[in-house]
Amino acid sequence: MHHEIPVWVYITFTAVTAVGVMMQALVLLGMLFALKGALGRLNEVSKKAEEHVLPMLETARHLLDEVSPKLKVATQNALEVSQTLKTESTRVAGALDDLLKKATVQTERLDEILTATLDSVAHATATVQRAVSGPVRQVGAVLSGLRAGFDVLRNKEREAHAAADGDRFV
Repeated sequence: MHHEIPVWVYITFTAVTAVGVMMQALVLLGMLFALKGALGRLNEVSKKAEEHVLPMLETARHLLDEVSPKLKVATQNALEVSQTLKTESTRVAGALDDLLKKATVQTERLDEILTATLDSVAHATATVQRAVSGPVRQVGAVLSGLRAGFDVLRNKEREAHAAADGDRFV
């Protein structure tokens, strides 16, 4: 079984393969030109970036170098202020506690003084009232007795006058 393949098949196969290889070469050549164009645009963008971004980065770096020590000082100052505030707030809280204790003691003392004064005034009032009301009652009783005596005497005089007047009383 030995078959012989006609020559035209070999020629056709070779021609098709050659056309395929040529197409591949053209595609690769198109890719080369596309990459070259992209590389050219990339170079333009890179140049513009170098023109604009690099000076900006240099300025930012210079600014950072200039500001960095100031930030360190500001941070240190803020830390010191925070510690001072903490210390002072503790001191003020202690002073306020002491002041509050003293105010409480003085308030209690004032309350005791006022209570004692009011108790003394109440006692003195009761004593004066007893001292005055006893004699006043006695004087009132004496006056009531005198009035009763005078009333009795007046009634006797009226009866005596009435009897002396007799029927002439109008």
